[in-house]
Amino acid sequence: QVQLVESGGGLVQAGGSLRLSCAASGRTSSSYAMGWIRQAPGKEREFVAAISWSGGSTNYADSVKGRFTISRDSATNTVYLQMNSLKPEDTAVYYCAAAGAARTIVRGTSAYWGQGTQVTVSS
Repeated sequence: QVQLVESGGGLVQAGGSLRLSCAASGRTSSSYAMGWIRQAPGKEREFVAAISWSGGSTNYADSVKGRFTISRDSATNTVYLQMNSLKPEDTAVYYCAAAGAARTIVRGTSAYWGQGTQVTVSS
């Protein structure tokens, strides 16, 4: 079992920045790829970013490339999502996810999910 706890959401003006954190715990959590999925009101869940267990490989949705950066601290089993140049359309609940491979996170079929953190970007 892997437990994921997100933090760092909030309200920010368009053009601003936020950093989300996701702390993973569990016996094998350090060997999992991790990432972020978001869901806006009335919309389907959308892949945002993923990072391999080693941190050596990352994937991004086209909508966030160049603005968001995913990273992980293996020492603390924490993954971060630095979000810059935020837009109102980035408003959503952001969920942390863990899986054996990053492609599973991209597909939205991860076995492990956090509780979500709200990000609201005002125009």
